[in-house]
Amino acid sequence: MKALFTICLFFLVNLTLAQTTIKGIVKDSKGETIPGVNIFLKGTYEGTSSEVDGSYELATDETGKFILVFQAMGFKSQEFEIDLNGSAQTFNPILKETINEMTAVTITAGAMEASDEKKAVVLRPIDIVTVPSAMGDIIGAFQTLPGTANVGNDGRLFVRGGDASETSIFIDGMKVGNAFGTTASNVPTRTRFNPNLFKGSFFSTGGYSAEYGHALSSALALNTIDMPMRNQGDLSIMSVGLGYSQTLVGKKNSLTATANYMDLSPYQAMVTQNFDWERAPYGFDAEVSLRQKWGKSGMVKAYAHTESGGMKIWQKIPGSEGRGQLIDLKNHYTFTSGSFKQIGKNDWSYYGGISYSNNVDEFTLDQIAIRNQNQVVHAKAVALKGFSDKFSLKTGLESYVFSYEEGLKSENLVRDFDDLQVNIFTEADYYVSNKLIFRGGLRAGHSTLANHTWLDPRFSLAYKFENEGQLSLAAGQFSQMPVEELRIAKPEVQNTIANHLILNYFLTKNGRTVRAEAFYKDYKKILTYEGTQYFYRNIQQNGSGYAQGFDVFYRDQKTVKNTDFWVTYSFVDSRRKFAQYTEMVQPGFAPRHNASIVVKHFVSGLKSQLGGSFSINDGYTYTDPNFAGQMNAKTKGFQDLSLSWSYLPKPNLIIHFACSNVLGRDNIFGYQFSPTPNESGKYESLPIRQTAPRFIFLGIFLTLSKDKTANNLNNL
Repeated sequence: MKALFTICLFFLVNLTLAQTTIKGIVKDSKGETIPGVNIFLKGTYEGTSSEVDGSYELATDETGKFILVFQAMGFKSQEFEIDLNGSAQTFNPILKETINEMTAVTITAGAMEASDEKKAVVLRPIDIVTVPSAMGDIIGAFQTLPGTANVGNDGRLFVRGGDASETSIFIDGMKVGNAFGTTASNVPTRTRFNPNLFKGSFFSTGGYSAEYGHALSSALALNTIDMPMRNQGDLSIMSVGLGYSQTLVGKKNSLTATANYMDLSPYQAMVTQNFDWERAPYGFDAEVSLRQKWGKSGMVKAYAHTESGGMKIWQKIPGSEGRGQLIDLKNHYTFTSGSFKQIGKNDWSYYGGISYSNNVDEFTLDQIAIRNQNQVVHAKAVALKGFSDKFSLKTGLESYVFSYEEGLKSENLVRDFDDLQVNIFTEADYYVSNKLIFRGGLRAGHSTLANHTWLDPRFSLAYKFENEGQLSLAAGQFSQMPVEELRIAKPEVQNTIANHLILNYFLTKNGRTVRAEAFYKDYKKILTYEGTQYFYRNIQQNGSGYAQGFDVFYRDQKTVKNTDFWVTYSFVDSRRKFAQYTEMVQPGFAPRHNASIVVKHFVSGLKSQLGGSFSINDGYTYTDPNFAGQMNAKTKGFQDLSLSWSYLPKPNLIIHFACSNVLGRDNIFGYQFSPTPNESGKYESLPIRQTAPRFIFLGIFLTLSKDKTANNLNNL
């Protein structure tokens, strides 16, 4: 609940700060307009991209002679010499089709890009956080996209029948350990990071690049902003806390520092809760982001985030009287990263970096004190070479150090492990023509703890039709070590394996996007066990499973004036033998039918954006011990209607109101059962509900800058 909520208002401003304005329309040789063209001044970071109708406008405070460049996938770049002298200038280039590193056909199987650098964009960066039901959380927005499932009592990202641990998150290419806040059982969590830190994302629902590993189902790669526009401060006053962010921008560098404090106690005192809180969730966080331009085409970034918080909650025990068990949780977290990118000579380019994550959880369960610490160090270096206009090669080396410790402090018992993993990957792209591309990749790794070596082949291809639609196919093997809580009980366990097969159709034209995809995943070497954490026993790697289905996505920014909407439907047939289950079952985190609708409408007369989102699924499976079998019951379907209103009374003042589950539906995600039957021989139960019937958010966001019309939307 941080200042990130301000991003939800992106339709409300349009500023010009520069001395010179360059504008025009970009077309191809057939006279068709071209959206998504990269337009920039060579040797600077001044740039923009063309809109759906091919129009563009670039404002800059640079002066003197520069080269204006137009680049787009599948088109030959054009350059114009331009004299920036403060007067408005117009360029209407005509781009010719060619084969180059940014060819017209792209691999879309499993992938959804959100970046101003890609033509095949499904969601732009700012779209990700304008979903009313997301309440400013990145993952909440992704849960409206195809292939994902809304598991309301968890809050993490579940993709195509996979559990949340099967999704890995990267920031500027570097692995993020413990990307979600620690929470109590059946209390939903959120990502730790502010969405206005990012300029774009790569979200893959499967079949992703050999560059990414340690993920069986999905890779979410978030890219931070290169350079903010101006010096400014942003003050946030919210119903759940407050925050302040200060940005300083120089000619070749910038610094952004942010601090936030959150406390739900005042809010929960006014709004009825389904949970019995002894101390409502609270916490603070601080982060610093540094950016330095490196030469003419390089960039170095450094980022540090730290936070601390906690909660106390009573959780009832089925069949028992009283408030139940008191859980006292405290969490301390740090993430730091440094990354670089550099364009070299002779079509070479380089990028990489290093990151460190440290998460410490301290639990008190009644009189039992528990401390867990999880550390991840990730280092990576990648080189890319374009050998011709048809062939390019990417090769990289990376290492991970995983350190995990858990202890029962009250029993003076501690155990830990350290694992060094080394990975090498290579991937080649070959453009057969403008309409056909082939990609082959190979990823190899070795774990010192498990003494295990693996090799994962991957390939994909795409063909573009005359109507601009394209068909993509992706397949490959993906490996991931089990979660730390199980590895520490049996360190010699090896990778779980998932084989992916994906067929995708993608079309974006005239402000409309259609995406349809069929998939199949085959799981091997899933862990099964008895008992619970700290007391796992009989751990074996004899589980297996599958997930198959299809999903469709339609987005329309053209049909209704000032309205943007998208519709998603996913069908997932998933069954697996895992955890304590002795037979193949449908997991409780994998509903078969998932659908969502998101609508955003801008009302210029009211200076407002109105938003609505509706999500639905067919319910969650669970095991009722009063009947025979496993996963033998199912909840009623999940439904959530959320609304938002963003109002801009002044250019630098934003007021945002949002409400989730407006209809107050009693969504149930499963049931907890007593460990033993009562006198009647029945196992008593308690429903697992959402934290409250509704969540209501009100925020006031004020930007302090020399330019009185500025707000932090302009950096997106």
